[in-house]
Amino acid sequence: MSYTHLLKTITQLGSPKVLLAGDFMLDSYIYGDALRISPEAPVQVLKVVRREYCGGGAASVAADVLTLGARCACVGVLGSDLNGDRLLAMLEKTGADVSGLLRLDTRPTISKERIVGLAQHRHRQQLLRIDEECTEPLSDAEYARLLTAFDKHLADCDVVCLQDYNKGMLRPDICQALIQSARKANKPILIDPPLGRDYSKFSGATLITPNRKETSEAVGFAVETIEDAERASALLRERLSLTAVVITLDKEGAYLQTAEGGRHLPTIPRMVYDVTGAGDMMLAMLAVATAAGAGLDTALQLANIAGGIEVEKFGVATVSVDEIVNEILSRHRSKTGKIQDTDTLRIELDYHRKQNETIVFTNGCFDVLHRGHIEYLKFCKQHGHVVVVGLNSDASVRQLKGPTRPVNNQHDRAALLAALECVDYVVVFDEPDPLNLIQAVCPDVLVKGQDWAEKGVVGREFVESRGGRVVLAPMLEGKSSTLTIEKLNRINDPQKETHSP
Repeated sequence: MSYTHLLKTITQLGSPKVLLAGDFMLDSYIYGDALRISPEAPVQVLKVVRREYCGGGAASVAADVLTLGARCACVGVLGSDLNGDRLLAMLEKTGADVSGLLRLDTRPTISKERIVGLAQHRHRQQLLRIDEECTEPLSDAEYARLLTAFDKHLADCDVVCLQDYNKGMLRPDICQALIQSARKANKPILIDPPLGRDYSKFSGATLITPNRKETSEAVGFAVETIEDAERASALLRERLSLTAVVITLDKEGAYLQTAEGGRHLPTIPRMVYDVTGAGDMMLAMLAVATAAGAGLDTALQLANIAGGIEVEKFGVATVSVDEIVNEILSRHRSKTGKIQDTDTLRIELDYHRKQNETIVFTNGCFDVLHRGHIEYLKFCKQHGHVVVVGLNSDASVRQLKGPTRPVNNQHDRAALLAALECVDYVVVFDEPDPLNLIQAVCPDVLVKGQDWAEKGVVGREFVESRGGRVVLAPMLEGKSSTLTIEKLNRINDPQKETHSP
């Protein structure tokens, strides 16, 4: 799949609405310096330095969905307690619709408190987790209120997500009621299932996303290889009458099974810091991309990227569109470098503009690179964030300089320019002048040498008509490709005079 397609999809997600039902939790982290052993017992003593709170379970998915720019309506239960107040306030602050969250006196807000030791005040090590929860089913009246809240949001949502941690919210009959309502409304239903042997309550959903361990438990055999994943995903899809199955395979990526067959989608290996929340991020990205109209392959590629970024962070952390875009761009550049064609360059520059970065353009032959070129390109970098160099092709150099030029072909010249830190992109053009390329790049700043002051800068009118500016760069005396070539010719001339060193 082309990186341009992924970039186009992730940058055009819009703001679809996700209807999210499931187990909403509060994750809390208590950080403390591990200074000594207690005199009362052989245990560590932590001096608390800070506390952090964030959403877990379905609340984590909601935060991920909202960070990706989508809207999210939440359906679930919270306790009438301090943790419930905290979680509700967090969700409201991020923009979630919390009208479907019931506050109950009969159970606590599900919470997971993690005690984290800090070595040398910065190296984190989780020491203990304390859970508070009630996993008993709700009353029939409470379930009825949740179904009413779900149906209220169903009509104007684009996709439905069920996040199940086996905490009592998604009882089998309730789960089926939600799935059937969504199917009648023709809404895709994405499921993040819990660890368990019986997934029958998810029958009829669109997509299910178990991890390797959850899949192994559900199908009754260990999923260790890609072949195991193929077999397991086909079994789950047939058994549960699903449109698709996505088995997440940690460092091996994911396996997708549809009616067309199965395929493995690998991911880039990561330095895993903490896997907490990776599944939530995968579900959120799948949901938002699906809601935005992306195909399953595209949605899963983006989910792989988002999940990979998340595991490099500590705890439950969101991943932004900008982070995903940067990851896509960095992957592409690792393959192709800075040298781009005009079409792909436009896509990347559109992203830079969205970051309010200034685009600088200059052009030239850059044949026989010398110090004057280097100083000139450094000058370009001083006038913006992104420097694009339009490089005359070999054919256009011959038109401008004559049949003996260029000395170095366009591929060598482009590679040398791309190796410079002050150059961000290089694009080769065939025309004798760069006007068409300038109109494609739409730079904020157009740079040319001072020697163009009287000749007239090509593209000036276009750039200035768009509110941009033209800057003339000082030239380094005695430095040019022509002078360098003439010097080399004199050295190589057999009739040349002998010079002392």
